[in-house]
Amino acid sequence: MAVKLSPARRAFWKRYQPSSCRDALHKCKEHAREVLNLSVERIADLMGLPDHWNLYKWIESGRMPFVLLPLYESVCGINLASRWMAATQGRLLVDMPTGRGADTADLVQLGGGFQQAVQLLSDFYKANGGADAAPVLDALRAHLQSVAFHHANVAGFAEPELPFNQTQPE
Repeated sequence: MAVKLSPARRAFWKRYQPSSCRDALHKCKEHAREVLNLSVERIADLMGLPDHWNLYKWIESGRMPFVLLPLYESVCGINLASRWMAATQGRLLVDMPTGRGADTADLVQLGGGFQQAVQLLSDFYKANGGADAAPVLDALRAHLQSVAFHHANVAGFAEPELPFNQTQPE
């Protein structure tokens, strides 16, 4: 059963970029605890692991078997390890678009993200690089991901996917 998060916490999890593999695995576990109310024992059970101590060991060392990462992220409900792996290779992850039309809130959020990114970028250049680069990079990455999502969404709009993950009205 998912817990209703405040908008600030929801935004935190949407924008969080892990700094290491260990951080990514730990924050996945924290997301599962905070959002899905899952303990490490329950995560291990849902992954089909015979012993939850292995999961503790993998999170502590940052060395989880690669074939278990997609399952771990799926159970935890967030893809932080994949985000970290993509970032270490200089790549961005973009959510797969569903082919649905954007509503006004989506477009306002896109414009707001652009405005925030440009403002932070302008402030950074005015300070001749003396300002902290991390928030600028985070804002630019978030905006690029949002634009890439809408780009792929418009490209696939003519052939929308079947709504397998949407609930059907009864």
